[in-house]
Amino acid sequence: MINLFEPQLGDAELAAMQEVVHSRWIGHGPRTAAFEAEFAAHLGVDPAGVLFLASGTASLFLAVELLDLQPGDEVVMPSVSFIAAANAVLAEGARPVFCDVDPRTLNPSLEDVAAVVGERTKAVVILHYGGYPGDVRRIADFCRERGITLIEDAACSAASSVDGRACGTFGDLAIWSFDAMKVLTTGDGGMLYVRDPELARRARRLSYHGLARLSGFSGAKVAGRWWKIDAQEPGRRVIGNDLTAAIGSVQLRRLGELVGRRKEIVDRYGRELAGVDGVRRPPELPAGHRTSYYFYWIQVPGAARDDIASDLLAAGIYTTFRYEPLHRVPLYGFTGSLPHAEQLAAETLCLPLHPGLSDADVHTVVTELRSAVKRRA
Repeated sequence: MINLFEPQLGDAELAAMQEVVHSRWIGHGPRTAAFEAEFAAHLGVDPAGVLFLASGTASLFLAVELLDLQPGDEVVMPSVSFIAAANAVLAEGARPVFCDVDPRTLNPSLEDVAAVVGERTKAVVILHYGGYPGDVRRIADFCRERGITLIEDAACSAASSVDGRACGTFGDLAIWSFDAMKVLTTGDGGMLYVRDPELARRARRLSYHGLARLSGFSGAKVAGRWWKIDAQEPGRRVIGNDLTAAIGSVQLRRLGELVGRRKEIVDRYGRELAGVDGVRRPPELPAGHRTSYYFYWIQVPGAARDDIASDLLAAGIYTTFRYEPLHRVPLYGFTGSLPHAEQLAAETLCLPLHPGLSDADVHTVVTELRSAVKRRA
Protein backbone atom coordinates (compact mmCIF):
# COMPACT_ATOMS: atom_id res chain seq x y z
CA MET A 1 0.00 0.00 0.00
CA ILE A 2 1.23 3.47 -0.90
CA ASN A 3 0.22 5.40 2.21
CA LEU A 4 -1.02 8.96 2.44
CA PHE A 5 1.32 9.71 5.37
CA GLU A 6 4.27 7.87 6.85
CA PRO A 7 6.60 9.01 9.66
CA GLN A 8 10.31 9.23 8.87
CA LEU A 9 12.34 8.19 11.91
CA GLY A 10 15.80 6.69 12.05
CA ASP A 11 18.97 6.06 14.03
CA ALA A 12 19.28 9.66 15.25
CA GLU A 13 15.84 9.57 16.86
CA LEU A 14 16.58 6.16 18.40
CA ALA A 15 19.86 7.43 19.84
CA ALA A 16 18.14 10.47 21.34
CA MET A 17 15.50 8.29 22.99
CA GLN A 18 18.15 5.91 24.29
CA GLU A 19 19.96 8.81 25.91
CA VAL A 20 16.76 9.82 27.71
CA VAL A 21 16.09 6.25 28.87
CA HIS A 22 19.62 5.96 30.25
CA SER A 23 19.21 9.28 32.08
CA ARG A 24 16.32 7.76 34.11
CA TRP A 25 14.36 10.98 33.60
CA ILE A 26 11.73 10.36 30.96
CA GLY A 27 8.99 12.78 32.07
CA HIS A 28 8.73 16.54 31.72
CA GLY A 29 12.26 17.82 32.22
CA PRO A 30 15.40 19.27 30.64
CA ARG A 31 14.87 17.86 27.15
CA THR A 32 11.35 19.25 27.09
CA ALA A 33 12.74 22.69 27.97
CA ALA A 34 15.44 22.31 25.33
CA PHE A 35 12.92 21.41 22.62
CA GLU A 36 10.77 24.39 23.56
CA ALA A 37 13.79 26.69 23.29
CA GLU A 38 14.85 25.18 19.97
CA PHE A 39 11.38 25.54 18.48
CA ALA A 40 11.15 29.11 19.77
CA ALA A 41 14.45 29.90 18.03
CA HIS A 42 13.08 28.30 14.86
CA LEU A 43 10.06 30.64 15.07
CA GLY A 44 12.07 33.67 16.20
CA VAL A 45 10.05 34.21 19.41
CA ASP A 46 10.62 34.34 23.17
CA PRO A 47 10.99 30.75 24.49
CA ALA A 48 9.02 31.70 27.62
CA GLY A 49 5.90 31.72 25.45
CA VAL A 50 6.44 28.27 23.88
CA LEU A 51 5.04 25.13 25.57
CA PHE A 52 5.51 21.53 24.47
CA LEU A 53 2.27 19.71 25.24
CA ALA A 54 0.71 16.27 24.91
CA SER A 55 -0.90 16.89 21.50
CA GLY A 56 -1.91 19.54 19.02
CA THR A 57 -5.50 19.10 20.15
CA ALA A 58 -4.54 19.67 23.80
CA SER A 59 -2.70 22.80 22.68
CA LEU A 60 -5.77 24.07 20.82
CA PHE A 61 -8.10 23.36 23.75
CA LEU A 62 -5.75 25.22 26.09
CA ALA A 63 -5.45 28.15 23.67
CA VAL A 64 -9.24 28.49 23.56
CA GLU A 65 -9.48 28.11 27.36
CA LEU A 66 -7.19 31.13 27.72
CA LEU A 67 -9.83 33.27 25.98
CA ASP A 68 -12.18 33.02 29.01
CA LEU A 69 -15.18 32.71 26.71
CA GLN A 70 -18.70 33.25 28.03
CA PRO A 71 -22.04 31.82 26.85
CA GLY A 72 -23.09 33.69 23.73
CA ASP A 73 -19.51 34.49 22.67
CA GLU A 74 -18.61 33.51 19.12
CA VAL A 75 -15.39 32.26 17.54
CA VAL A 76 -15.03 32.47 13.77
CA MET A 77 -13.20 29.72 11.88
CA PRO A 78 -13.12 28.25 8.37
CA SER A 79 -15.53 25.40 7.79
CA VAL A 80 -12.72 23.44 6.11
CA SER A 81 -10.78 22.79 9.30
CA PHE A 82 -10.01 20.00 11.72
CA ILE A 83 -12.80 19.16 14.15
CA ALA A 84 -10.65 19.97 17.21
CA ALA A 85 -11.07 23.72 16.62
CA ALA A 86 -14.86 23.62 16.80
CA ASN A 87 -14.83 21.15 19.69
CA ALA A 88 -12.54 23.39 21.72
CA VAL A 89 -14.92 26.33 21.33
CA LEU A 90 -18.00 24.26 22.09
CA ALA A 91 -16.33 22.80 25.19
CA GLU A 92 -15.98 26.34 26.59
CA GLY A 93 -19.68 27.03 26.15
CA ALA A 94 -19.23 29.37 23.20
CA ARG A 95 -20.41 29.09 19.61
CA PRO A 96 -18.26 28.27 16.58
CA VAL A 97 -19.20 30.39 13.57
CA PHE A 98 -18.03 29.04 10.23
CA CYS A 99 -16.85 31.03 7.24
CA ASP A 100 -16.35 29.98 3.65
CA VAL A 101 -12.96 29.44 2.01
CA ASP A 102 -11.33 29.92 -1.35
CA PRO A 103 -12.35 26.93 -3.51
CA ARG A 104 -8.80 26.41 -4.81
CA THR A 105 -6.50 27.17 -1.86
CA LEU A 106 -9.00 25.90 0.77
CA ASN A 107 -7.90 28.80 2.98
CA PRO A 108 -10.18 31.66 4.06
CA SER A 109 -9.60 35.13 2.69
CA LEU A 110 -9.98 38.25 4.79
CA GLU A 111 -13.29 38.82 3.06
CA ASP A 112 -14.52 35.34 4.05
CA VAL A 113 -13.64 36.00 7.70
CA ALA A 114 -14.98 39.56 7.79
CA ALA A 115 -18.31 38.44 6.32
CA VAL A 116 -19.22 36.53 9.52
CA VAL A 117 -17.52 38.63 12.21
CA GLY A 118 -20.11 40.25 14.46
CA GLU A 119 -20.56 42.02 17.77
CA ARG A 120 -20.19 38.77 19.72
CA THR A 121 -16.99 37.67 17.95
CA LYS A 122 -14.25 37.20 20.55
CA ALA A 123 -11.70 35.34 18.46
CA VAL A 124 -10.82 34.04 15.02
CA VAL A 125 -9.13 30.68 14.42
CA ILE A 126 -7.53 30.16 11.03
CA LEU A 127 -6.02 26.98 9.63
CA HIS A 128 -3.09 27.09 7.22
CA TYR A 129 -4.46 24.41 4.90
CA GLY A 130 -1.90 21.74 4.11
CA GLY A 131 0.84 24.06 5.37
CA TYR A 132 -0.01 26.80 2.85
CA PRO A 133 -0.08 30.16 4.71
CA GLY A 134 -3.11 31.79 3.08
CA ASP A 135 -4.27 35.34 3.83
CA VAL A 136 -2.78 35.38 7.32
CA ARG A 137 -1.16 38.80 7.19
CA ARG A 138 -4.36 40.67 6.26
CA ILE A 139 -6.46 38.63 8.67
CA ALA A 140 -4.01 39.35 11.49
CA ASP A 141 -4.14 43.10 10.77
CA PHE A 142 -7.94 43.00 10.67
CA CYS A 143 -8.17 41.22 14.02
CA ARG A 144 -5.64 43.51 15.69
CA GLU A 145 -7.51 46.64 14.56
CA ARG A 146 -10.74 45.32 16.07
CA GLY A 147 -9.34 43.86 19.27
CA ILE A 148 -10.21 40.32 18.24
CA THR A 149 -7.88 37.53 19.38
CA LEU A 150 -6.33 35.55 16.50
CA ILE A 151 -5.39 31.91 17.00
CA GLU A 152 -3.33 30.32 14.22
CA ASP A 153 -3.91 26.62 13.79
CA ALA A 154 -0.48 25.92 12.35
CA ALA A 155 -0.81 22.18 13.02
CA CYS A 156 0.75 21.25 9.70
CA SER A 157 2.87 24.38 9.17
CA ALA A 158 6.10 23.81 11.07
CA ALA A 159 8.15 25.16 8.16
CA SER A 160 5.65 27.64 6.64
CA SER A 161 6.26 31.37 6.46
CA VAL A 162 5.27 34.63 4.77
CA ASP A 163 8.05 37.04 3.78
CA GLY A 164 10.41 35.26 6.18
CA ARG A 165 8.03 35.41 9.15
CA ALA A 166 6.99 32.04 10.53
CA CYS A 167 3.37 31.00 10.45
CA GLY A 168 2.15 30.93 14.02
CA THR A 169 3.74 34.29 14.87
CA PHE A 170 1.18 36.57 13.21
CA GLY A 171 -1.59 36.07 15.76
CA ASP A 172 -1.89 36.13 19.53
CA LEU A 173 -1.75 32.37 20.04
CA ALA A 174 -0.77 29.47 17.83
CA ILE A 175 -0.57 25.70 17.91
CA TRP A 176 1.35 23.00 16.05
CA SER A 177 0.73 19.25 15.91
CA PHE A 178 3.51 16.65 16.00
CA ASP A 179 1.40 13.50 15.68
CA ALA A 180 2.53 10.51 13.67
CA MET A 181 1.29 11.97 10.36
CA LYS A 182 2.83 15.43 10.58
CA VAL A 183 5.81 17.01 8.84
CA LEU A 184 7.66 17.07 12.18
CA THR A 185 6.61 14.18 14.41
CA THR A 186 7.18 13.21 18.02
CA GLY A 187 4.76 10.26 17.78
CA ASP A 188 2.23 12.45 19.51
CA GLY A 189 2.62 15.93 20.89
CA GLY A 190 2.02 19.56 20.10
CA MET A 191 3.33 23.04 20.70
CA LEU A 192 1.52 26.13 21.96
CA TYR A 193 2.80 29.68 21.48
CA VAL A 194 1.35 32.47 23.62
CA ARG A 195 2.53 35.96 22.72
CA ASP A 196 1.48 37.73 25.95
CA PRO A 197 3.96 36.89 28.77
CA GLU A 198 1.40 36.86 31.59
CA LEU A 199 -0.98 34.71 29.56
CA ALA A 200 1.91 32.37 28.78
CA ARG A 201 2.58 31.94 32.50
CA ARG A 202 -1.09 31.14 33.03
CA ALA A 203 -0.94 28.60 30.20
CA ARG A 204 1.94 26.82 31.95
CA ARG A 205 -0.07 26.65 35.15
CA LEU A 206 -3.16 25.32 33.41
CA SER A 207 -1.12 22.71 31.54
CA TYR A 208 -0.11 21.15 34.88
CA HIS A 209 -3.15 21.08 37.18
CA GLY A 210 -3.24 24.84 37.69
CA LEU A 211 -0.27 24.70 40.07
CA ALA A 212 1.50 27.98 40.74
CA ARG A 213 4.68 26.06 41.56
CA LEU A 214 5.76 22.48 41.16
CA SER A 215 5.17 20.27 44.18
CA GLY A 216 7.67 17.53 43.35
CA PHE A 217 11.47 17.20 43.16
CA SER A 218 11.93 20.46 41.27
CA GLY A 219 9.94 22.32 43.90
CA ALA A 220 12.23 21.01 46.64
CA LYS A 221 15.02 23.19 45.31
CA VAL A 222 13.15 26.44 45.84
CA ALA A 223 10.74 26.00 48.77
CA GLY A 224 10.30 24.27 52.10
CA ARG A 225 7.48 21.75 52.43
CA TRP A 226 7.57 21.42 48.69
CA TRP A 227 4.80 18.83 48.81
CA LYS A 228 2.21 21.48 49.59
CA ILE A 229 -0.24 22.25 46.80
CA ASP A 230 -0.64 25.80 45.52
CA ALA A 231 -3.42 25.62 42.92
CA GLN A 232 -4.81 28.96 41.81
CA GLU A 233 -7.37 27.65 39.30
CA PRO A 234 -8.38 24.22 38.01
CA GLY A 235 -6.14 22.82 35.31
CA ARG A 236 -5.29 19.51 33.75
CA ARG A 237 -2.16 17.56 32.90
CA VAL A 238 -1.31 18.04 29.22
CA ILE A 239 2.45 18.58 29.47
CA GLY A 240 4.91 16.89 27.11
CA ASN A 241 7.74 14.59 28.18
CA ASP A 242 11.44 14.18 27.58
CA LEU A 243 11.14 11.01 25.50
CA THR A 244 8.99 12.63 22.84
CA ALA A 245 10.79 15.97 23.16
CA ALA A 246 14.08 14.22 22.35
CA ILE A 247 12.54 12.92 19.12
CA GLY A 248 11.26 16.43 18.39
CA SER A 249 14.71 17.98 18.74
CA VAL A 250 16.11 15.56 16.17
CA GLN A 251 13.16 16.05 13.83
CA LEU A 252 13.54 19.82 14.07
CA ARG A 253 17.18 19.53 13.02
CA ARG A 254 16.04 17.38 10.08
CA LEU A 255 13.14 19.66 9.12
CA GLY A 256 14.87 21.19 6.10
CA GLU A 257 15.70 17.75 4.74
CA LEU A 258 12.17 16.41 5.31
CA VAL A 259 10.45 19.42 3.76
CA GLY A 260 12.94 19.43 0.89
CA ARG A 261 11.97 15.89 -0.07
CA ARG A 262 8.29 16.79 0.21
CA LYS A 263 8.86 19.65 -2.21
CA GLU A 264 10.58 17.33 -4.67
CA ILE A 265 7.54 15.04 -4.59
CA VAL A 266 5.13 17.96 -5.02
CA ASP A 267 7.16 19.25 -7.98
CA ARG A 268 7.10 15.78 -9.55
CA TYR A 269 3.33 15.54 -9.09
CA GLY A 270 3.01 18.94 -10.69
CA ARG A 271 5.07 17.98 -13.74
CA GLU A 272 3.44 14.59 -14.29
CA LEU A 273 -0.11 15.87 -13.81
CA ALA A 274 0.31 18.95 -15.98
CA GLY A 275 -2.19 18.89 -18.80
CA VAL A 276 -4.18 15.91 -17.52
CA ASP A 277 -7.78 16.58 -18.50
CA GLY A 278 -10.15 16.69 -15.57
CA VAL A 279 -7.45 17.22 -12.90
CA ARG A 280 -6.79 20.60 -11.27
CA ARG A 281 -3.57 20.93 -9.31
CA PRO A 282 -3.01 23.19 -6.28
CA PRO A 283 -2.55 26.86 -7.18
CA GLU A 284 0.91 28.38 -7.22
CA LEU A 285 2.21 29.88 -3.99
CA PRO A 286 2.06 33.69 -3.81
CA ALA A 287 5.37 35.53 -3.80
CA GLY A 288 7.02 35.42 -0.38
CA HIS A 289 5.03 32.41 0.83
CA ARG A 290 6.73 29.19 1.92
CA THR A 291 4.83 26.00 2.72
CA SER A 292 5.56 22.84 4.67
CA TYR A 293 4.05 20.73 1.84
CA TYR A 294 1.83 18.71 4.14
CA PHE A 295 -0.99 18.04 1.65
CA TYR A 296 -0.96 17.66 -2.10
CA TRP A 297 -4.55 17.99 -3.22
CA ILE A 298 -6.17 17.71 -6.61
CA GLN A 299 -9.67 18.57 -7.72
CA VAL A 300 -11.69 16.44 -10.12
CA PRO A 301 -15.32 16.46 -11.27
CA GLY A 302 -17.47 15.96 -8.19
CA ALA A 303 -19.53 13.17 -9.70
CA ALA A 304 -16.36 11.13 -10.23
CA ARG A 305 -14.28 11.91 -7.11
CA ASP A 306 -15.47 9.06 -4.88
CA ASP A 307 -15.12 6.49 -7.67
CA ILE A 308 -11.61 7.72 -8.45
CA ALA A 309 -10.66 7.34 -4.78
CA SER A 310 -12.09 3.79 -4.76
CA ASP A 311 -10.18 2.87 -7.92
CA LEU A 312 -6.93 4.14 -6.40
CA LEU A 313 -7.57 2.19 -3.20
CA ALA A 314 -8.14 -0.97 -5.23
CA ALA A 315 -4.76 -0.30 -6.88
CA GLY A 316 -3.05 -0.09 -3.47
CA ILE A 317 -3.01 3.70 -3.17
CA TYR A 318 -4.63 5.33 -0.15
CA THR A 319 -6.10 8.80 -0.66
CA THR A 320 -8.57 10.86 1.34
CA PHE A 321 -10.26 14.24 1.65
CA ARG A 322 -9.21 16.56 4.46
CA TYR A 323 -11.32 18.15 5.88
CA GLU A 324 -15.03 17.49 5.65
CA PRO A 325 -16.68 20.93 6.15
CA LEU A 326 -17.61 21.46 9.78
CA HIS A 327 -20.71 23.49 9.02
CA ARG A 328 -22.30 20.25 7.83
CA VAL A 329 -21.72 18.51 11.19
CA PRO A 330 -25.05 18.58 13.09
CA LEU A 331 -23.31 18.90 16.48
CA TYR A 332 -22.46 22.54 15.78
CA GLY A 333 -25.97 23.67 14.88
CA PHE A 334 -25.02 25.68 11.80
CA THR A 335 -27.79 26.66 9.42
CA GLY A 336 -27.19 27.95 5.93
CA SER A 337 -24.84 27.25 3.07
CA LEU A 338 -21.15 27.88 2.38
CA PRO A 339 -20.98 27.23 -1.36
CA HIS A 340 -17.23 27.13 -1.88
CA ALA A 341 -16.68 24.69 1.00
CA GLU A 342 -19.47 22.48 -0.29
CA GLN A 343 -18.12 22.55 -3.84
CA LEU A 344 -14.57 21.64 -2.91
CA ALA A 345 -15.78 18.94 -0.50
CA ALA A 346 -17.21 17.13 -3.51
CA GLU A 347 -14.20 17.63 -5.77
CA THR A 348 -11.01 17.48 -3.65
CA LEU A 349 -8.75 14.50 -3.05
CA CYS A 350 -5.45 14.43 -1.12
CA LEU A 351 -2.74 12.27 -2.70
CA PRO A 352 0.05 10.43 -0.84
CA LEU A 353 2.77 12.83 0.31
CA HIS A 354 5.63 11.95 2.66
CA PRO A 355 9.44 11.78 2.37
CA GLY A 356 9.38 7.98 2.24
CA LEU A 357 7.79 7.98 -1.21
CA SER A 358 10.14 7.00 -4.00
CA ASP A 359 10.01 8.55 -7.45
CA ALA A 360 8.62 5.22 -8.64
CA ASP A 361 5.82 5.47 -6.05
CA VAL A 362 4.90 8.92 -7.29
CA HIS A 363 4.88 7.70 -10.88
CA THR A 364 2.61 4.81 -9.86
CA VAL A 365 0.17 7.20 -8.18
CA VAL A 366 0.09 9.44 -11.25
CA THR A 367 -0.32 6.51 -13.67
CA GLU A 368 -3.20 5.00 -11.70
CA LEU A 369 -4.79 8.43 -11.23
CA ARG A 370 -4.65 9.12 -14.96
CA SER A 371 -6.34 5.79 -15.65
CA ALA A 372 -9.02 6.31 -13.03
CA VAL A 373 -9.82 9.83 -14.27
CA LYS A 374 -10.05 8.60 -17.83
CA ARG A 375 -12.51 5.88 -16.79
CA ARG A 376 -14.62 7.94 -14.41
CA ALA A 377 -14.53 11.61 -15.34
